[in-house]
Amino acid sequence: MHYAIIDHNGNNIERRQAMKIKFYAVGGTIDKVYFDKKSTYEVGKPLLDEILRASNITFDYEIELIIGKDSLDMTEEDRRSLREKISSDQNRLIVLTHGTDTMIETAKYLKEIEGKTIVLTGSMEPARFRSSDAVFNVGCAIAAVQVLQAGVYIVMNGRIFDPEKVWKNIDLSRFEEL
Repeated sequence: MHYAIIDHNGNNIERRQAMKIKFYAVGGTIDKVYFDKKSTYEVGKPLLDEILRASNITFDYEIELIIGKDSLDMTEEDRRSLREKISSDQNRLIVLTHGTDTMIETAKYLKEIEGKTIVLTGSMEPARFRSSDAVFNVGCAIAAVQVLQAGVYIVMNGRIFDPEKVWKNIDLSRFEEL
C-alpha cells in the first residue's frame, strides 16, 4: 500500500509506502483452546487476525504461523528456525506472539538479529477468554514496535522490557523488571 501527501492546493508533495508490521504467531497461551471434556488446553488457530480486524487498525500487516506449540515444548531447533526466518524476512517491524513461559529465553536468542525491531508479547490467559490480557498486550506491542529503536524487546502488562532485565512473576501473573 502506498499513500501520497497532498498540500492544500492538491499538489502531490511526497509519496510514501505505508507502514507494515509482520506478525509471527509462535503459539503459547495466547492461542490456546480449552477442551472441556478433556479439561485440557491445546494450542489452536491464532486469533491474531481477529484481534487486528476488530481493532480497526490502519496499517498493513502480514501474519505467519510458525512453530505453533506451547513455549515449554519449544526446542533449540525451533528457536534457530525462528531466528533464521526473522533474519531473512524483508520486514523491519516484527511482532511475535509467544508463550510466556520461555518468552525471555527466545528474546535473548533473537538478540543477535540486527536492523529490525522485534517485539515479543503474549498473554497469561487464552485470547478466547473474555478476561484475557491478549488484546491489550498485542495493542501495546503494536505501539512499541513503531517507536522503538532496532533491537529485541518484551512487551507485557503495559510495559516494555529489555529481555536481559525482566522476569515472569508467576504468583502475580505478570512480568516485572529485575
